[in-house]
Amino acid sequence: MARQSAGWRTTGAGSATLPMASLYSLGTGALWVVEIGCTNTTVTAFEVSLKKFTAAGTQGTAQTVLPEEDDVNFTAKGDPRDTHTVTPTISAGEFRRASVGASIGSGAIWTFGGRGLKIPSGTGNGIGLMPMVGTGQICDVYFSWDA
Repeated sequence: MARQSAGWRTTGAGSATLPMASLYSLGTGALWVVEIGCTNTTVTAFEVSLKKFTAAGTQGTAQTVLPEEDDVNFTAKGDPRDTHTVTPTISAGEFRRASVGASIGSGAIWTFGGRGLKIPSGTGNGIGLMPMVGTGQICDVYFSWDA
């Protein structure tokens, strides 16, 4: 199992129905998310939630996956995506929630103990960062996972 990650600045703020950032399985095996970060790039506060998806909707631009360990024979095993334009199928409940302050750099880092937060194999299976109500803000985000 290799540790992989992707980080970027979102192009959209997301909404209560559209993720600002997401990570999906490629359908070639499960992913185990170990850490997620989300920091504000504006001076407007908002609330962010980490949710589970079972169908992708229309995803934003694919992001580059990098190895965190040895990059010899590296094959990306996750599909990180920028801001969605069509709502994914969202499961009830939240994995995590945070209030992000009204200052640049304010944010949240979520870690998952043990093996991590599992995203089952399947191209519609994923997780994403979504504002709780209304519109979010442009954020710097990252996902780190094992696959």
